Amino acid sequence: MNFHTPPNIYVSNVHLKVSDLEQSLSFYKKMIGLSVLNTSEKLVSLTADGVKPLITIEEVNSAIANSGRKTGLYHLALLLPNRTELANVFYHLIHSGYPLQGASDHLVSEAIYLADPDNNGIELYADRSQDNWKKVDGTIEMATNPLDAQSLLLEKSEVPFTKISPQTIMGHIHLQVSTIKESEDFYRLIGFNAVNRYGLQALFISTGGYHHHIGLNTWHSAGSPSPLENELGMKSFTLMFPNEETRQSALTRLETFGTNFAQQQNDFIVSDPSNNKLIFSIEDK
Repeated sequence: MNFHTPPNIYVSNVHLKVSDLEQSLSFYKKMIGLSVLNTSEKLVSLTADGVKPLITIEEVNSAIANSGRKTGLYHLALLLPNRTELANVFYHLIHSGYPLQGASDHLVSEAIYLADPDNNGIELYADRSQDNWKKVDGTIEMATNPLDAQSLLLEKSEVPFTKISPQTIMGHIHLQVSTIKESEDFYRLIGFNAVNRYGLQALFISTGGYHHHIGLNTWHSAGSPSPLENELGMKSFTLMFPNEETRQSALTRLETFGTNFAQQQNDFIVSDPSNNKLIFSIEDK
């Protein structure tokens, strides 16, 4: 399954606002097993493979807690390459005593959930083979069933966990938005297609037939504003485009939608209708 390579459009990095850089850095290194890629006074870029940034954490001044009732991050989701690697980090988290928020079998994947010290949501998951996904008329069947934790833990290796697998990537992002309709219209213009709907309050979208590169929901954010600049949560996330032509086509379509954007070095900064900030980057730059 190559859903996170060209010609697909996918999420590559999530930039988080945190209250204490050292506290967050300790969490992401010790609990998640990421490594430092780049660092500055109040910002650290974290990686699994030593090359590509997955999560960027930035300490904000006069930080205030996120109420959870605004638009922004619901959770980021790190995709591990196989069930054994998921079992390894699962076993590590259990024995570390760090609190987990849930564990689910989604039919297409198995996942565990937790939050960082600032309550930024994190999903760690491994996909099942695409051959086992049930597809009907463009919809991929998913569910939220209890995880068979015992079966998963039997898959763990005997080598003690120290680092997350270097093959770990940003599998998807799940966003809180103010309206589903406007959000769907916006992301469709970028190139995403609906894969699964959950009533009128949640939508999963992707490119290339993945079960979802982006989740959208209004469970706690219907009609809500975006967070304040110093409110903890997501600052931005990066969408990776396969080439300049695909990116420019998306920007042109968004202009007709009335979306403004700004160029920053080789990237473009765009805001969705819920004021979630996206960074448009290209794979081959």
